[in-house]
Amino acid sequence: MPPTDEDADAVLHDLAQAEGHLQAVCFKTGPPRRIGVELEWTVHHVAAPHRHLDLPQIRQALGPHLADPGPTLPGGGRVTLEPGGQVEISSAPADSLTALHAATEADIAALTRLLAGSDLTLGDQGIDPYRPPRRILNTPRYATMERVFDRRGPAGRTMMCSTAGVQVCVDGGSAADLPSRWAALTMMGPALVAAFATSRTYAGRDTGWASARMGAWIGIDPDRTRPVGHHDDPAAAWSRYALSASLLCVRRDDGPWHMPQGLSFADWIAGGGPRRPTVGDLDYHLSTLFPPIRPRGYLEVRYLDAQPGDEWIAPVAVVAALLSDPTVTAAAIALAEPAADRWVAAARHGLDDPRLRRAATALLDLAGRALDRTGLPAAVRDRVTAITERRLSGAPLELRSTP
Repeated sequence: MPPTDEDADAVLHDLAQAEGHLQAVCFKTGPPRRIGVELEWTVHHVAAPHRHLDLPQIRQALGPHLADPGPTLPGGGRVTLEPGGQVEISSAPADSLTALHAATEADIAALTRLLAGSDLTLGDQGIDPYRPPRRILNTPRYATMERVFDRRGPAGRTMMCSTAGVQVCVDGGSAADLPSRWAALTMMGPALVAAFATSRTYAGRDTGWASARMGAWIGIDPDRTRPVGHHDDPAAAWSRYALSASLLCVRRDDGPWHMPQGLSFADWIAGGGPRRPTVGDLDYHLSTLFPPIRPRGYLEVRYLDAQPGDEWIAPVAVVAALLSDPTVTAAAIALAEPAADRWVAAARHGLDDPRLRRAATALLDLAGRALDRTGLPAAVRDRVTAITERRLSGAPLELRSTP
């Protein structure tokens, strides 16, 4: 989470204090300059993609890059490891989409080489097409997450250990523009989920879902995964969302991290927990909330499936283009509105849903006409256009391998 001037050990005495902290930390306004990306992949043995990962092998492959903090990749990105062995590159913030694309491609090439040295390779879909979930990281956080999510069924383990996504990170913009940028990212989510779905096959079977990855997120816990919604005051809406969400875990030096079931952060402030919560506790609580759009001082778009090969640039460029100018953003909101609430339909049916297809077609057309505003070179713009046209046509994904 973004740094804060407030002492992490400061005790939170009331909701107003917590709300003030949330709004100061999660929503920073100003001219929209920077863009970043977080790319996740499943990881597979080259010769036996159905075989589960061995933690020592992947640690050996990535070496010091898994330290905290480890060295950056050539383009400035950092590598982290997810519970099921998925790897993630978190890019450095870039001042242009062109710079982001060049830096991230360099980072992907370096990561690919590191893994190849241990006969490992990156997956190219939003969910593991070969293996059922198996957690290889044993930490108090992940053990508690698994325990809590298991109450609702298998979706939590699937999300933790088998899914991979593209997360786009953009500035919130000026105070005047923030509500429309927030609304656009939220409302066009279902259409973009449908357009860029890559996760139908999971653990060797056809799930029947266009995005089984998004289906897993939807099936976890609505307290922490449902959309915040599009509001005139996103900061106030986010405060309500975060403080009413149940506690997933609380860090402790000794003993389990779990808390009483159903206890919200607001309940904790009111005296429902074993001690008084602190600012640091609230910041950690935010890291356990996973809505489709999450404010972190910037806006983090979390609803896109991982893409095959170099195709990650397509959804990132679409998002950047649709936010490139207030007029374009307003048009995107109008085009997205008829399908803005169809999250489940997007995950299950994708572009087979007529309303989602109409919205996705209109949004991708608008993005294509605004691509020149992103500053991408002509060759990259042409690549993005070819990818989006192929997605709308229903042509098969360009996968390196099939299960």
